[in-house]
Formats: sequence, C-alpha cells, structure tokens
Amino acid sequence: MSNRRWINNTQPQTLQMAVILLYLNAAFMVVFGLVGRDFPLGLALVAGQAAGAYGTANERKWGYTLAIVMAVLPLVFLVVAGGVVFGGTLLGIMLQVALVALLVHPQSREYQRIWFK
Repeated sequence: MSNRRWINNTQPQTLQMAVILLYLNAAFMVVFGLVGRDFPLGLALVAGQAAGAYGTANERKWGYTLAIVMAVLPLVFLVVAGGVVFGGTLLGIMLQVALVALLVHPQSREYQRIWFK
C-alpha cells in the first residue's frame, strides 16, 4: 500500500503550514488568472508550487528544495519588476515572506535534514 499523501500530519507544524500555503498559492494563481498573464511562466510556477508541496508532504529532499525555490522565485520577480508581476499586493508579499520563513525555519530544516530521503 502506498503512503503517498497531500498533507503529512506527522511533520512539524511549520512544514505542514508551508505545504498548505504552497497549495493555496498554486490554487490562487489558477483561480485569479495569474497564469493567463504570462502563461508559460505562470504555469511553471503553479506546477512547481504544487509539486514542491507534494514532495515536501511525502518527505522528499527534491520536494523541499523545489518548495524553497518556488517560495523565493515570486519574491525575486516582485523585487525585479517593482511589484507588478503575479499580483504584487501587500498581502501577497506578506504571504510569500511567511512561506519562505516557514520553510527555512530551524525546526523545518532540522526535520528535513534528518527524515527526508
């Protein structure tokens, strides 16, 4: 029987919330049409965030690394483009910063260092 899961309740709370935020970011990008503005890049961000969340929930190192990249990438776009790409609202920026903080929190980093394959 496969142990694949969308959200892993045995992980620390910081990783659980990061996984949920990654899924929500991907869903909001699809729902609010942020994929349509720059379709290939938007689609890559949605797929990357969903894959990073899924990989992190299933305790894979590639998933954790991808999740960090997908959390930092929109912040880089916001800084470079002056806040006009991917809904650069204050709330959006705060959620991206919170996501990065959850992923690089010492508890998250220690857990992934020990348990991720």
